Amino acid sequence: MAGAFEGPAGPPPGGYNAAGQGRRLRMMRAPSLGPNVVTMFSLGEIVARSRAATRNDPWAGAAQDKLVANGIGTGIQAKGQWGDREYRKREKRLWLRWGKICDADGVLNFDGLQALLWREYDEAGEVFIRLRNRRLADGLPVPLQLQVIEAEQCPPHYYAQASNGNQIRAGIEFDAIGRRVAYWMYGQHPGDFHAGADFDATRLRRVPADEVLHIFEPMRAGQIRGIPRATSALVRMFNLDSLDDAVLERQKIANLFGGFFEMDLPEEEEDDGHRVYDELHGRPGDPAADPDGTPLAGLEPGTMGQLPPGWKAKFSEPPSAGSDYPDYYRHGLLAIAARRGVPYEVLTGDLRNVSDRALRLILNEFRRFIEMVQWLVLIPMALQPIREAYLDRAVLAGALDVPGYDELREDVVETLWVPQGWPYSHPVQDVDADIKAIRGGLDTRTAAVLRKGEDPEEVNEQLQADNVDADARGLVLDTDPRKVSTAGLTQARPAGTVLPNNDPGDIP
Repeated sequence: MAGAFEGPAGPPPGGYNAAGQGRRLRMMRAPSLGPNVVTMFSLGEIVARSRAATRNDPWAGAAQDKLVANGIGTGIQAKGQWGDREYRKREKRLWLRWGKICDADGVLNFDGLQALLWREYDEAGEVFIRLRNRRLADGLPVPLQLQVIEAEQCPPHYYAQASNGNQIRAGIEFDAIGRRVAYWMYGQHPGDFHAGADFDATRLRRVPADEVLHIFEPMRAGQIRGIPRATSALVRMFNLDSLDDAVLERQKIANLFGGFFEMDLPEEEEDDGHRVYDELHGRPGDPAADPDGTPLAGLEPGTMGQLPPGWKAKFSEPPSAGSDYPDYYRHGLLAIAARRGVPYEVLTGDLRNVSDRALRLILNEFRRFIEMVQWLVLIPMALQPIREAYLDRAVLAGALDVPGYDELREDVVETLWVPQGWPYSHPVQDVDADIKAIRGGLDTRTAAVLRKGEDPEEVNEQLQADNVDADARGLVLDTDPRKVSTAGLTQARPAGTVLPNNDPGDIP
């Protein structure tokens, strides 16, 4: 068997340049670490810096707001698929009632919790939900509430072996075949303020895995903890914010433009002139100070001061921000927006030199990213498991009557999730395209209504109710396709229909 390749440093001829070890690549250090080793000791600092950026950097906070507003909006709605119409109505009423009190903290409704989940997932890269079972005596519509737990309560640096022989990795306990069986968590957030002597911020509690939902997006196979999506942009965000602050301070200093009077006195009067100046203004070079001893500059924009004889004023000449500063700042924001998944135009509202066609392409890419997170992360890892836990407890508590639930469970929990619809970019063109697609058999009314974030059954019921009411009142509206064509022509009406002016007219 041939031995390993032996040759000069670097890849063999014809190899990849990225594997080279020459002078230009000497600083390109890339340790070969597993998906969890790289986060063992650094994840806590990354999460802390990500949260600090959201608190203090306006662009980081704006990016999160844009993601939540487009990903959640007013909430992703659940539409049950099992049962007859009457059962679905009862179940929906119960779901809405439970959604009002589902927050264990008693602050948000279910739609608000969705927005909080997205914020935590975006900021920390992960978030936990604990399913808190309640007693029937608590009087809840369904004996279940949801407790949102931040990532820091499950320490990523906690590695140990449990007393039952299971391995604990990054705060998660795994059994012999790699299944998650428990999470080790602090009773309270370790970085929060806690009153009372009984609280021990270092004591971990074992929470069974069937009571916890872990929402995160693995970026590598085998990754067990989430990482903020903005991790690779945090340094750039910090430096760009520092640069902008320095430029602002420099411009403030540059605006301190004032003038000075100089007085020339005869030589025999110079000493007396200095004495008078000192009495009025203090000794030159000894500026006044604020209470903490910081020297104060007495110069303000547009003011004129007086100097003692023999003193001359020399102004500093700080460089301006430079004509390339806006372009450089924009370039930095482009990189940040790209990593956060928010288009620069959406993040900043800067639509200069963006054509209508280009804007539509940009929005389509943004929507595709939002839908990816909705359908690959939030819905399967959080919303659907919550829905299943809710139905399990609703049936067990007798709030819903589903005979044979054990056998029918997979059918009963089947849910159609309806995110908030995207607004039309061009209402006339977009609606016309929907109509043509439906008439041509390329789409359905149900699918078109779902894309708008509406429930097709509710829309049909509203249409039916409006038609019945219009017929009862004898109204013929040009929006009613049963009676008025798209060209505005009155179509055939049932015999005996009375027009709004009580004139039977020419009824075919």
